[in-house]
Amino acid sequence: MLKAMFGGRSMPSLSPKDAVEKAAAGEITLVDVRDHNELAMTGKAEGAVHIPLAVIRMQADPRSPDFNPALDTNKPVAVYCASGARSSMAAQVFSSFGFDVSNIGGLGHWQMAGGKIVRA
Repeated sequence: MLKAMFGGRSMPSLSPKDAVEKAAAGEITLVDVRDHNELAMTGKAEGAVHIPLAVIRMQADPRSPDFNPALDTNKPVAVYCASGARSSMAAQVFSSFGFDVSNIGGLGHWQMAGGKIVRA
């Protein structure tokens, strides 16, 4: 498994193809960090939890009253956005809360790897 460096810490790297397979098997939580407008225009990866980057810090913190109940701190998380930049920031946040997290890039990467897109 490849490692990517974020703020001096390494995180496991998961290919979009592996993410598609692991999401289908229920082995990861897939998180879309794009904003609501993007989701409305393009849809999202099938099975993805939508947590916009603007609220990721509140919803990814297990101690927060706004913690997203779709997240499980014992289950790996794979994040994506439109191109991979915002998901990189989201991955750092998830990592800071102790999640095993991978940035799989953009929604297009998911789709090219055979992942299904659903309309929100």
